[in-house]
Amino acid sequence: MKLFIASDIHGSLYFCKKMLECFEAEKADKLLLLGDILYHGPRNALPKDYNPAEVIPLLNAMKDKILCVRGNCDAEVDQMVLEFPILADYLSITVGDTTIYATHGHLPSEKLPSLRCGDILLSGHTHIPLNKTEDGITYLNPGSVSIPKENSHHGYMLFEDGTFLWKDFDGNIVKI
Repeated sequence: MKLFIASDIHGSLYFCKKMLECFEAEKADKLLLLGDILYHGPRNALPKDYNPAEVIPLLNAMKDKILCVRGNCDAEVDQMVLEFPILADYLSITVGDTTIYATHGHLPSEKLPSLRCGDILLSGHTHIPLNKTEDGITYLNPGSVSIPKENSHHGYMLFEDGTFLWKDFDGNIVKI
């Protein structure tokens, strides 16, 4: 299975379209969204072409391909307009002997399942790509679709055949 992993769309119609174009070009099986889908949040500037009302039908059209976790900017009112589940604090995917946990990244660690050596934790929230291993656990962040921080890129991650890869919206591989 090929997973397309993205986070922090924050209601940007422009960057949501870019993300979905890349999803199609990558021929991924599933789109895993790590939260903060529609609302930009009080600490963020408005992203380019902020238009959550237009983002909704683009994502709803793909509802059968989307897996999603709740971000700190996602609320019950968002679930009322989105046709795929968005309110789970985390989800897990098992690939062979490895468990991949996906969360937004804003919850305290005691709210998440216990991680074991060899597990992978995917999160967004910081808007900064990350690839680090600590105590046998791998921590990964795709960065932000619409509001990257610390001079990082607008982009996403791919997971296929046990490998994670970061890309920008021009299709360039980004070294993290």
